[in-house]
Amino acid sequence: PFCILDEIEAALDDANVHRFAKYLKEFSKETQFLVITHRKGTMEYVDTLYGATMEEEGVTKLVSLKLSDYNN
Repeated sequence: PFCILDEIEAALDDANVHRFAKYLKEFSKETQFLVITHRKGTMEYVDTLYGATMEEEGVTKLVSLKLSDYNN
């Protein structure tokens, strides 16, 4: 399965954001998730971060960061 979650944890406090992220990490063994978030607590549990930024007007730049390349 594949799930898209758009800021689903936005209203949670920090403790519950971490709890939510742990659930996603566990479920990710069998399900792929695309999570749109601004919460650092969620980002701490992901395998890869993707971001979109606009360095100049009208030009969107996409960036990716595979966290396993930076751990340890």
